[in-house]
Amino acid sequence: MAKKEKFYVVWEGHRPGIYTKWEDCKAAVKGYASAKYKSFDSFDIAKKAYNGNYDDYKGKAKTKKTISPEELAKIGEPNLYSIAVDAASSGNPGKMEYRGVDTQTHKQLFHQGPFIQGTNNIGEFLALVHGLAYLKKKKSDRIIYSDSKIAIGWVKQKTCKTKLKRTSKNKEMFDLVDRAILWLKENTYTTKIVKWETKAWGEIPADFGRK
Repeated sequence: MAKKEKFYVVWEGHRPGIYTKWEDCKAAVKGYASAKYKSFDSFDIAKKAYNGNYDDYKGKAKTKKTISPEELAKIGEPNLYSIAVDAASSGNPGKMEYRGVDTQTHKQLFHQGPFIQGTNNIGEFLALVHGLAYLKKKKSDRIIYSDSKIAIGWVKQKTCKTKLKRTSKNKEMFDLVDRAILWLKENTYTTKIVKWETKAWGEIPADFGRK
């Protein structure tokens, strides 16, 4: 099956513009402080975004995939009284970061990274545990969304089953992983972890827009 075409908008970078290849987009923003970019599913939407303001699009859902009315009715709408978490990794392994945002307002609540050598799965795991600790500290009854089945599974098992080997380069990240596992083993929580339904709702609000 042919890979679905994407369009990458670079508002601020070495070479602002609209790109059809991630490699070209990456070259246009790599090493550029405070680069602003995001991917879209159609050229028309990308063109409109490029002619608009980055702040109007950052962290917001991309074009939703077409699903039947029956499927949509079954899935329902997201619970906006929640937070959403996500991670991004440039390479596998590569520079990784994660964050949590308010699902309704898209306000960033926490952010960690980038870590020099990490993976997306590790980032998703850390984001979830950070989110759980954040909500418990706030004594909040909000739910938490993640689009990673793997990370949700790791959290439920109170472990991180990554195959990435520990090195001096990723020590800082793995120290955080160890702390996250310890937190899961020493704490209880009532927060409900829910899978974000990307096919119905678009990309999760915490998405970094780099796919």
